[in-house]
Amino acid sequence: MRCPFCFAEDTRVIDSRLADEGDAVRRRRECLACRERFTTFEHAELRLPQIIKSDGRREPFAEAKLRAGLQRALQKRPVDAAQVDAVVAYVRRSLMGSGEREIASRQIGEWVMEQLRVLDKVAYVRFASVYHAFQDLNAFREEVERLEDQEVTGLSSKS
Repeated sequence: MRCPFCFAEDTRVIDSRLADEGDAVRRRRECLACRERFTTFEHAELRLPQIIKSDGRREPFAEAKLRAGLQRALQKRPVDAAQVDAVVAYVRRSLMGSGEREIASRQIGEWVMEQLRVLDKVAYVRFASVYHAFQDLNAFREEVERLEDQEVTGLSSKS
């Protein structure tokens, strides 16, 4: 690994540990020439399935688009960055675990809604309103009622 300070090619690893829920390795390195220390992250480069959009177009999975959609839904909600990272990691693992070469964007939306339903009910409804493209207040109300019913059913089954 080349030193980012003096560009020497001889560096040594001082420490290695798992990062990103085990999906990456964090390495602390030291340059043998200038003695500066820096951190690198090693990720497995896996091929994720192509995403089939609702209009039939195919495009590569864009984590930034997923993260932006989550952040819009979670705007001003009490959810920290680590929880958003966990949802993104769940979607990535689900994509990799699908074993498919192509997957419908609708499936990604379902995975996100599944995670948001547990994480934050308001964010779930926000995301669902865009995802399902609610046309009127009744459709929105029905989704909120469905969420409330699931919550009541979940509580009564735990008793």
